[in-house]
Amino acid sequence: MIDFDKYRDLVTNFFLIYGIKIISAIFILVIGLWIVNRISRLIDRLMVREGVDASLRPFLSNIFSIALRVLLLVVVIGQLGIEMTSFIAVLGSVGLAIGLALQGSLSNFAGGVLILTIKPFRVGDFVEAQGQSGTVHLINIFNTVIKTADNKTVYIPNGPLANSVVVNYNVEATRRLELNYTISIHNNIGEVRQLLQSLISEDPRILKEPAPAIVVTNFAEYAITITLRVWCKREDYGNLLSDLNERAKEAFDAAAIQMPVPRREVTSKVME
Repeated sequence: MIDFDKYRDLVTNFFLIYGIKIISAIFILVIGLWIVNRISRLIDRLMVREGVDASLRPFLSNIFSIALRVLLLVVVIGQLGIEMTSFIAVLGSVGLAIGLALQGSLSNFAGGVLILTIKPFRVGDFVEAQGQSGTVHLINIFNTVIKTADNKTVYIPNGPLANSVVVNYNVEATRRLELNYTISIHNNIGEVRQLLQSLISEDPRILKEPAPAIVVTNFAEYAITITLRVWCKREDYGNLLSDLNERAKEAFDAAAIQMPVPRREVTSKVME
């Protein structure tokens, strides 16, 4: 015959011994998560107030949040009465297995640390990397988010990004604009040079130093390529490029500057 009193005593003793620990652990977990979230927001506000770089803030916030959650997990497990030495051994084994399985992610993590340390770019910079170009929107632990000119969101893994060529268009305050104009060989080079010189002198966005240059860069059988090289502020680059091309076309048309006309030779083979 089943001794129900015995099993009832076992269940009662179990709840008396572990029930309070489990309830306490759940209480600590809930309150701890609330405190961790509050501390994370407080740290983020402190970084904003102290002027921490916008590229670093999300990364550091995530690191602090993960560290606090791991600490909370250790406290909860300790409250349950589990031996910490055994738990740490198991955690180490699990960590090793996860590390081997997530080698790519760890590479991206290391790349994120490298990017935030060396700082080849910052949030707000316009960059070109990994076949993509756009404005850096966010630097996360594992990837960097950029917004393209046509408003697409691109996620680039930090591992390959940290080991690739990155072109940053926002580092220097000035940029050189180079425009090539191919004209017919029958035009007077001096006249074309004067037209381009007038375009330079009329536009205040073109810097005096370094000095602008108008040079012949190619001489072919039917055409000459004249290159205009001017310097401008970084923010004026796009508009100045468009405006100079438009004004050069208008000036060439007004002065009747001839464009090159390629010649084609047509030969016929007479069959004998």
